[in-house]
Amino acid sequence: MSEKVKVTLYTDGACSGNPGPGGYGAILVYVDSNGITHEKELSAGFKHVTNNQMELLAVIIGFESLKKAADVTVVSDSKYVCEAFNSNWIDGWVKKNWKNVKNEELWKRLLKAIHGHDVKFNWVKGHAGHPYNERCDKLAVNAYKQDNLLELI
Repeated sequence: MSEKVKVTLYTDGACSGNPGPGGYGAILVYVDSNGITHEKELSAGFKHVTNNQMELLAVIIGFESLKKAADVTVVSDSKYVCEAFNSNWIDGWVKKNWKNVKNEELWKRLLKAIHGHDVKFNWVKGHAGHPYNERCDKLAVNAYKQDNLLELI
């Protein structure tokens, strides 16, 4: 049985107003067996969303773009996302049948997306010079500044 590929998923969400137009940025990074680093950038902009929705969607889309199970380290400046898993909030939300949980559908989509992967969540301070976090922020901001923003359904 082959070992799972190791992937680092850097993510960020951004909004102009909260709610307002927003976007997400995600960068998947992995090193192949020849030592070559591969990166894939993902981003999109939406009409009327919250920052937390974009933070969640960045992680969701990153996972949904993976073709097979992986050992994934998520690096995010969102305490909302990281603490949901690192402090086991998500387990309580599920146990209480999502009572009073905002963004329930996105959380459920994220749980489905991470299924089968080995996942760790690492929080980094936003806007503090972390190269990938800064790139994700630029992707997210540029995404919501585009024409033809999407509707979050």
